[in-house]
Amino acid sequence: MTKKINNYLEVVYDEKTRPLTGYPNLLTKYLFKRFNLQEGQSILDIGCGRGEFTNGFTNCGLKAYAVDQLDTCKKYFPKVILKTSDIENDAIPYPDKMFDVVYSKSVIEHFYQPEILVKEMMRVLKPGGLAITLCPSWEYNFRFFYEDYSHRSPFTRTSLNDILLAHGFKNVEVYYFIQLPILWKYKFLKPLSTITRKLIPDSFYDKTSVSSFNKWIRFSKEIMLLSSARKKI
Repeated sequence: MTKKINNYLEVVYDEKTRPLTGYPNLLTKYLFKRFNLQEGQSILDIGCGRGEFTNGFTNCGLKAYAVDQLDTCKKYFPKVILKTSDIENDAIPYPDKMFDVVYSKSVIEHFYQPEILVKEMMRVLKPGGLAITLCPSWEYNFRFFYEDYSHRSPFTRTSLNDILLAHGFKNVEVYYFIQLPILWKYKFLKPLSTITRKLIPDSFYDKTSVSSFNKWIRFSKEIMLLSSARKKI
C-alpha cells in the first residue's frame, strides 16, 4: 500500500460509523480455540489497523506483535508491540522464522501483488508455523468489494488456496466464514442466515448501521474466506 491511503483508517474506519466493539475479542477467542493455539505462542498481526485483534490475541494469552503502515493502533492500545512498514514495498520488519502464527484479516485483498504478502508470511513463520488469513469472498462480495477504494485483488476460495500452495504452504484449507458469532456457537441457525442472504435485497439494509438487525443482514451476505496453512517443518 502507498502513501495515498494514509488517511484510510480515519475515513473508512471512522469511530462514529465504525466504533470499537467486542467483536475482535470474540473472533480471536474463536480462532484461538478453532486452531488449537496455545498460550505463550508468538503471533504477528499483519496490517493490524486499530489493533483490536492484536489486543484480542494478547487477551488469549499469546505473545502478540503487530505491523502496519500506520501507527494508529497506538492510539487505542499503546502497549502493543508495533513496527511500521509499507509492507507492499518493504519487508515486514521482523526476523526470519520468528513467529508460531501469522494472522491477517482484510489485508491481502489490498495488495496489487498479493504474492509479496504471502512470501513475507512464509519468511517470518517458524517451521511448522500456522498462517491464518481472512479476506472477503469475491463470490459473495462482488457487489460491495470496490466500495472500499483501496481494494485491489479479489479472492475466491480457489485462488486463495492456490496462492498459498504456490508459495510453499502445506495443509492448506479454505472455508467460507460468516462473521456472526451467534452462528459459531449455534450452527443450527445457519439456514436462517442463508435465507436472509437469498431473500432480502442488498438495498434493504444500511451498511453503516450498528444495529443487530443490520449486522445480521450484512454479514449473512458479505461472507468471508478463512484459510489456514502450515509452513513445512
